[in-house]
Amino acid sequence: MTHIRSNGYSHHLLLVDEKSDLLESLQTEIIDKGYRTISSNNTREALEQLKKSNFDLVIMDLVNPDETGQEIMQFLQEQRDKIPVIVLSKNYRSALVTDALKRNAFYFLRKPNLDRELVSCIQKALEQRRLQHEYDTIEQRIKQAESMREFMVNYSPDLIYVLNEKGYITFVNDQVETLLNISKQDIVGQHFSELMSDEEHRQHPYVFNERRAEQRKNQRKEIRLRKRLSMRSDGKSTSLSMPFEINAVGIYETCIKSGNAEFKGTYGIARDITDRKQAESLMRFQAYHDLLTGLPNRSLFRDRLSLAISHAKRSSSKVAVMFLDLDRFKFINDTLGHNIGDQLLQSVARRISECLREGDTLSRFGGDEFTLLLPNLKSQNDAQIIARKIISELQQPFHIESQELFVSCSTGISVYPDHGEQIDLLIQNADIAMFHTKSRGKNGFQFFTERMNQSYTNSFTIERDLRSCLEQNELYLEYQPIINIETQHVYALEAYLRWQHPTKGVVKPGEFLEIAQETGIIIDMGIWVVNQVCADLEEWANPVLKIAINFSPQQVEHEDFEHCLMSAVKAHNVSPNQIELEITEQLLLRDHSMIKAKLKRLSRLGFSIAVDDFGTGFSSLSNLHLLPINTIKLDPSFLKHIGEEFNSGDACIVNAISAMATGLNLNLVAEGVETEKQRDYLSKLGCNNMQGYLFQEPVSSEEARNILVAPLYKA
Repeated sequence: MTHIRSNGYSHHLLLVDEKSDLLESLQTEIIDKGYRTISSNNTREALEQLKKSNFDLVIMDLVNPDETGQEIMQFLQEQRDKIPVIVLSKNYRSALVTDALKRNAFYFLRKPNLDRELVSCIQKALEQRRLQHEYDTIEQRIKQAESMREFMVNYSPDLIYVLNEKGYITFVNDQVETLLNISKQDIVGQHFSELMSDEEHRQHPYVFNERRAEQRKNQRKEIRLRKRLSMRSDGKSTSLSMPFEINAVGIYETCIKSGNAEFKGTYGIARDITDRKQAESLMRFQAYHDLLTGLPNRSLFRDRLSLAISHAKRSSSKVAVMFLDLDRFKFINDTLGHNIGDQLLQSVARRISECLREGDTLSRFGGDEFTLLLPNLKSQNDAQIIARKIISELQQPFHIESQELFVSCSTGISVYPDHGEQIDLLIQNADIAMFHTKSRGKNGFQFFTERMNQSYTNSFTIERDLRSCLEQNELYLEYQPIINIETQHVYALEAYLRWQHPTKGVVKPGEFLEIAQETGIIIDMGIWVVNQVCADLEEWANPVLKIAINFSPQQVEHEDFEHCLMSAVKAHNVSPNQIELEITEQLLLRDHSMIKAKLKRLSRLGFSIAVDDFGTGFSSLSNLHLLPINTIKLDPSFLKHIGEEFNSGDACIVNAISAMATGLNLNLVAEGVETEKQRDYLSKLGCNNMQGYLFQEPVSSEEARNILVAPLYKA
């Protein structure tokens, strides 16, 4: 039977007495004191209550030997030992009472007259119950904290250790086995120096075994510890030095007698920083090396050149700087793709490296350019030997992805102190010498001379002035007529670009067109030429006149090329039929499908297309009939040796080109006709369209306008 008198939380008590009247009286008395109770008058029922409910206190009456509470006390002792028990009995000498007290009963009270004493005893029992619960809770928390600490220490990624005051290891966590491949049993009790080499111990005796306290709490130092690799047959082990970051602090206790802090040992954490060191090493490598070839980059090259110059000053030796530029690399890269180009650069780097001495430095300067540092030279001849060796090695074919590739290099060489004593000057002079090699036919080397510097300075000045020539209206056009010797009339004009420099006078095209192409200025110059030609045609108002304009591959391949042409003819009300686009054979070697599509679109719009300087390139003749070409222009070089003897090699080439033009139904124009013999020879071949100084040299646009009204040539 359950009775509750609730004033908020109340303790839960179990009352056990065989006499129902006494049990009810006892229960009434306890309930009046504000406790929640359950009563039972037999042992079996009481045990069932204990099994299914949680009680704060048990009050038992032990009277009848046949119905003892021994079974209840045994159950409480074995499974509910934290529940206090108050034993009631008339006979304090009863064996049952004695046995209950032996089984940890909290208290014994004699019947009757229990009122005041019982209440006091209940309060004491419940207070003990509360204190026991708090103690158990604290103990449980301590155990959990200890378990968590042990878990955190042993599963920490770092090595955690404790040393005694003499530097011997008294504790180390389980990570010692993972990080250093040493068991805890083998290292505990050993001196900390067993974890490092003798040299490391001498250099850093107080990093691992820190004695200071507060001053070093947040300071970290790096040392190298030994990681065991394997055990040898003699019982010794081989080891590998590994980088660790140590954060250690001294352990001190205050002496009770003196009040002074006494050193008791060291607590420290050692973190494996191998990954961090590798990342830092990779970052340093990337900062000073080219990622494609693995060679030093220009920053590292400059550092080593600086050291080489300093050494040369002390030893009175020489230092050579080579600047190497691969010939035809852009063509290979554009034709076969960047993947092939990258592999070719890697192969070139390896092959050049095999030609060098120990102490030489090859670096990738950028793109297909390399720089080479040769220290400790006795004379220029030492550099010359290496340059010849590199050129010879690069002449051997490269085999990349089933492609057999050939590449050469143009090399320029400057020597310290002959050609300069400063880093930038030596590199610049080697670069100048390299460009001089390219202008001499490539695939070779040249030492720097002051004459080259003057040429380089001129080129730099031209490049600088080119960038303002359009804004300053310094460009103008000249025209050379192309005539038909049968009709003696002008067939067309060819436009030539000229530059009136404000201080140098007229600059020859050969002096600025190549620079314009290298710098990209040629695109804007081409737009100016097209618009000026259309403006002249509009002013001359001759709808049957055609003007030929030369375009470089760079201009034709530009994405705005077609738009530029159409914008010009529309702006000046000129028909596309009056414009002939002169392209080079080199253009036909590039992306054939793209060029073919672009030329066909322009042809459908009305532009005619001519191949200039035909016969000097390497265009595939089998592709000519697939392209919308109207005219081929014979290169002037084939006419130089045409004389009375028509059996020369040049004559054979001219005959072949003429026959091919006839077979393909193409118009043939001969350029550079200067003598009557050349004219007559071409005429007999059926080539009637000619241009050259024999007929008319290039003239200004005003002069061209005046001479169009009459035939230019009379037989």
